[in-house]
Amino acid sequence: MAVKILVVDDHEVVHQGIQMILQSRPDWQIVGQANNGAEAIEMAQKLQPDAIIMDITMPVMNGLEATRQITKLGLASPVIIFTMHESQGLLESVQSAGGRGLVLKSRAAHDLIEALERIINGGTYFRSGNNSQEETHSAVAKKSESGFMRFQALLAPGLA
Repeated sequence: MAVKILVVDDHEVVHQGIQMILQSRPDWQIVGQANNGAEAIEMAQKLQPDAIIMDITMPVMNGLEATRQITKLGLASPVIIFTMHESQGLLESVQSAGGRGLVLKSRAAHDLIEALERIINGGTYFRSGNNSQEETHSAVAKKSESGFMRFQALLAPGLA
């Protein structure tokens, strides 16, 4: 059975980039794309995805508030916050909103697949972008990295 994923970001190029990264997992399917937090809540209720990838800074409603409301509604869809920002305060905000993971956009090719695997299986994923641990890349991560490099080439400064 396919794993259903909802992608929430207000930039189409990010939607395309995530799709490229997830190509390495044919058993995963993007079932919806939302452009703001309000749409995310509506689509999460309707689609019941197995995971949600959520940007923070969006019009109408930000990703942290949408995550808080999805959690408050008792939806079983775990949320990964997908952002270019990194701080201890943000990590605490994500956790208090009910987010189950945090992935930096700059590390998507390395971390997004693993983060999704963990939250889909009931775990969490909170890793610093400055993590000094030796990283090991699976074949899946290497495939997704080439997709993300194509994605980065599409990004204009300021869209990430």
